[in-house]
Amino acid sequence: MPVYNAPLDDIRFVLFELLDAERLTELEGYEEASRDLVDPVLEEGARICEEVLFPLNQSGDAEGCRFENGEVRTPKGFREAYATFAEGGWCGLSADPDYGGMGLPVLVNTVMQEIICSSNFSFGMYPGLSQGAYEALHTFGTDEQKQIYLPKLASGEWAGTMCLTEPHCGTDLGLIKTKAADNGDGSQSITGTKIFISAGEHDLTDNIVHLVLARLPGAPEGVKGISLFVVPKVLPGTGERNGVVCGAIEHKMGIKGSSTAVLNFEGAKGWLVGEPHKGLRAMFTMMNAARLGVAMQGLGIAEVSYQNARAYAKERLQMRALDGAKYPDKPADPIIVHPDVRRMLLIMKAFTEGARALSYWTALHLDISERHADEATRKNAHDLVALMTPILKAYQTDMGSVCANLAVQTYGGHGYIAEYGIEQYVRDARIAEIYEGTNGIQALDLVGRKMAQGYGRLLRAFFHPCQAFIEEEMGNAEMAEFVLPLAKAFAKLQQSAAFIAQKGLADPNEAGAAATDFLRQFALVTHAFMWARMAKIALPKQEEAFYKAKVETARFFMTRVLPEADGRFKMVVAGAKPVMAMDEARF
Repeated sequence: MPVYNAPLDDIRFVLFELLDAERLTELEGYEEASRDLVDPVLEEGARICEEVLFPLNQSGDAEGCRFENGEVRTPKGFREAYATFAEGGWCGLSADPDYGGMGLPVLVNTVMQEIICSSNFSFGMYPGLSQGAYEALHTFGTDEQKQIYLPKLASGEWAGTMCLTEPHCGTDLGLIKTKAADNGDGSQSITGTKIFISAGEHDLTDNIVHLVLARLPGAPEGVKGISLFVVPKVLPGTGERNGVVCGAIEHKMGIKGSSTAVLNFEGAKGWLVGEPHKGLRAMFTMMNAARLGVAMQGLGIAEVSYQNARAYAKERLQMRALDGAKYPDKPADPIIVHPDVRRMLLIMKAFTEGARALSYWTALHLDISERHADEATRKNAHDLVALMTPILKAYQTDMGSVCANLAVQTYGGHGYIAEYGIEQYVRDARIAEIYEGTNGIQALDLVGRKMAQGYGRLLRAFFHPCQAFIEEEMGNAEMAEFVLPLAKAFAKLQQSAAFIAQKGLADPNEAGAAATDFLRQFALVTHAFMWARMAKIALPKQEEAFYKAKVETARFFMTRVLPEADGRFKMVVAGAKPVMAMDEARF
């Protein structure tokens, strides 16, 4: 059976030693969000996840969702777990208190997202989609829409979805065919089919609030003609079932406890959210929140994979250590004595702890971007979050898959057997690299939109603090083994950015061919920045095992993980020709 314990010690280290998260109490609305409040919230959240959600993860995967007579049944125990989750206020953790939310920082909610995803990825999809719907309506909805929907979403009484994809289009939303026709009473009649709708139909709540992209009559072609509509499953105030019908649910590789639905909108009543033809802007509010949430799915899977691989490596007896028996009283040594097993565990440990620091740092800046009193500070924080979103989504989901596979490899044959529960993490992790914009799309977003915006303004949101840290610590001999590798990798990252900016102007394929390697290079440098900062905190405290492990893991990252960034730099500057030269017929 798998194991999971929320890594609260490391979470506290990142929050209160690395990030000084208590400074959030200086922001308007967060005055009460001190450590004295946050600590017990996280402890209770960890308890719910460990004791209520995690025990349902394997059984939920084995049973899956069922589609019966047009209704979707979630796995045994999910309804009761959801009721417990909602009653505890977890659906509205960072929601506006004016609408019944707890009003805690996004940073705290981000921590909970990680713990939920480690505990039960499938279950986490349901409140996760509701949160995205809440954010879009909170930002773009009318006062009436907010009063109707937000309290129900914040309480968890109702759930939410985002309905983008259609049978003929996924990433290319300009091809959407779903139509909206004016009913003459302020509502529209929505007709069309949406596929791959996560949590699109289920039995956890009495109502599901669908946010749907569709076209109004006479709308411009392409993405400039898309509008956003709120389309409830049950019409508020009447109890009448709306014209939204679940046609099927998908049989999937993983996250089987999450229903992925085909939804048919058959003249369903909907109401415009935001301005006509500006739906994509509103939907991207959901998408960006969702992409950060998906990044936490990658981290969550990596963390639970690491915990299980570590436990197994300490217990499984196989052969003797290469330099002689370490446990002569036993028939063999535990496999953690072997260098290659240690290599795999350290890759997982270095990633999870680095990603946790980077994710929480980004979430902290999201709070600052929304609440800080100084406009320039808000703008800079917003730029950093916008820059980091595709990097976090792509790298952390890629590495979630890597870590899940490393866990299977650590287990050997037992990892391949379903009863041990480890192969599930491989299957569950894989979708995160695809939905909410494939990781290739994230890379194109980075080089095509984020780099170009404001003549490199977004890049400076990371480059400036990284450069300042390097300059500050360059003369510190104790930090040399961490700062020098960071400085070299950062210089190469700047060269890559300049190369793409120059070549991409002349030939867009140059930027496209370099995009994935550049994103990976960028991600490695951001992790190096986090690891150098964590090493600085841990170095003077190494008499304690926790901090000693931090320094040793930072050393491993700098010497055995960060060198990949140099290889990615070489791939970037190799140019587009090796990718684009081959004629289609020769593939």
